Amino acid sequence: MNAYTAVTRASYLAYVRDRTSVIFTFAFPLVFLVVFGLIFHGQSVNGGLSYINYIAPGVLSWGIGNAALFGVAFTLMHWRRDDLLRLIWRTPTPLATVLGARYAVALGTGLVQAVLFTVVALAGFGLVIAGSWPLALPVLVLGVTAFAALGLVVGTLASTAEAVAAIANCVMVPMAFLSGAFYPIDLMPGWLRHLSRALPLRYFDEGVTDALGGRGGFGRPALDCAALAAFALLFALLAGRTFRWSNRT
Repeated sequence: MNAYTAVTRASYLAYVRDRTSVIFTFAFPLVFLVVFGLIFHGQSVNGGLSYINYIAPGVLSWGIGNAALFGVAFTLMHWRRDDLLRLIWRTPTPLATVLGARYAVALGTGLVQAVLFTVVALAGFGLVIAGSWPLALPVLVLGVTAFAALGLVVGTLASTAEAVAAIANCVMVPMAFLSGAFYPIDLMPGWLRHLSRALPLRYFDEGVTDALGGRGGFGRPALDCAALAAFALLFALLAGRTFRWSNRT
């Protein structure tokens, strides 16, 4: 077993042993799906799109992004607080291997979230999926990548669990509404619509919505993927500039 496989397995086991976190990760988006699905059953948004076909991709993208950000941020904060990062620094195992292992766990979690969420939306709320749904896969991968990279920034800045929760919630809760994930972006003032283009969740949400709904062919999801890749690179560079091996430094 090589170092990457060993660290990935250890990261996975550490994740699944925290049952509260696992339940929260998968149940929280489903709660929003049920609430919005029951409230807006039979309604549609501008353009004739069924509300469930609008809200389901929004809640899904927000839930996956939320899990990736929180999971990576908490892990990095705990590793640094417990001086595990300094121990890793003294071993032959590269930091990229350790972070890559945690990213693999975040990506696997996001894909399982997507499958579970889509099955519930299809069976319980009448979600309709177009034949272009495979285009959602690269959007999901790049969405997880962007929010995992943002989690590195949050986990580097925060030194306690309370700080991680505070910073991450300040980022994710407003983004849920300002990006159009929970509230139709067409109903927002013009300046807010322009502001939302600076938010990665907007492109994550629109990419999944376009792919599942068959809107815009290949071009629109491709543009959303490009935007998410740019955000991932930006957050990764920022995390690299602010990274700390220990709270003592």
